[in-house]
Amino acid sequence: MLNKQQRFGQTSEAVAAQFLKKQRYHILETNYRTPLGEIDIIAKDGGTLVFIEVKARSSDHFGNPKGAVTLQKQRKISMTALQYLKATNQSNAKARFDVISISYRNEPPAIEIIKNAFELAYK
Repeated sequence: MLNKQQRFGQTSEAVAAQFLKKQRYHILETNYRTPLGEIDIIAKDGGTLVFIEVKARSSDHFGNPKGAVTLQKQRKISMTALQYLKATNQSNAKARFDVISISYRNEPPAIEIIKNAFELAYK
């Protein structure tokens, strides 16, 4: 059974996926997990493979969701992305990292996509 925070995360990821579909992204995977980490959404934007982290907030109490993707989180996403590329024989694919920021302070929620939010971080 999911707790309140987990349900909020699932709902936010579903909202993000719907937003991406409207932006003509093709969703390939959701909640891709490996022992190294998790990627919320993997999609194609034209010919580019996109690894997407979803960050959502119901208030400003914990800050802006855009600032929540720390260097440590970027490293985990990067390592997981590299593993995905290897496992799917796409090591030479054009790829990028995006962040979707969702703020539920207003209705409807404010959704923003930050394309190329960070570079591959593995050190």
